[in-house]
Amino acid sequence: MRGWLVPAGAEGTREESLTELLGGRRGAVDATLPPVAFGAGYLLGGRSILAGVVAALLIGLAVAGWRLRRGDRPRSVLVGLLAVCVAALVALRTGRAADFFLLQVVSNAASALAFAVSIVLRWPLLGVVVGTASGQRGRWRRDPALLRAYGRASWLWTAGYLLRVLVFVPLYLADQVVALVAARVVLSWPLVTATLAASWWVIRRSLPAGHPGLRHPVEPAAPGGA
Repeated sequence: MRGWLVPAGAEGTREESLTELLGGRRGAVDATLPPVAFGAGYLLGGRSILAGVVAALLIGLAVAGWRLRRGDRPRSVLVGLLAVCVAALVALRTGRAADFFLLQVVSNAASALAFAVSIVLRWPLLGVVVGTASGQRGRWRRDPALLRAYGRASWLWTAGYLLRVLVFVPLYLADQVVALVAARVVLSWPLVTATLAASWWVIRRSLPAGHPGLRHPVEPAAPGGA
């Protein structure tokens, strides 16, 4: 390609999608199980927060064990389990069932802000995540086309997190536990799947023809180069 330095071995490499690189749907499905268990335990226990917490922790432990058996990284498994434990402790401490979802509300608001700021700073978080997952570290930033593509696609993730906040906050304030569980399910793996697909479409539309793909950042050729 004239004007680009293409990494050796990049030609003819099969292009990977964001779903293949990030495995987003699988993790999102796993993340919905403890909140569903909390809602089920809460209702079956006669609106008992303790029953909901016990159910969530049991399912959280089961999910963690399953993820470890299938080879997931222990750190990510422990982070997921820790999130369930923190949510359970908050609900038990306050005595308010909806507070089991407080961590989700805060984390989604923080994620929306972080994605928006990262785009403005020209370090779009989608690029950071994909670059880390593919072992590129920060090399993708030296590729103007990838930097622009990740910036555009990162706005979709910002919008997704904002959508969750706009849905979760009114339900949380109204203490609508069942509705929060339903919203948690609908806005988890279905939304992640849609965002992954839309992000992949935006990235592919943003990259120039002949670009070797996400795993192969290319740098502008030096003046006078091929």
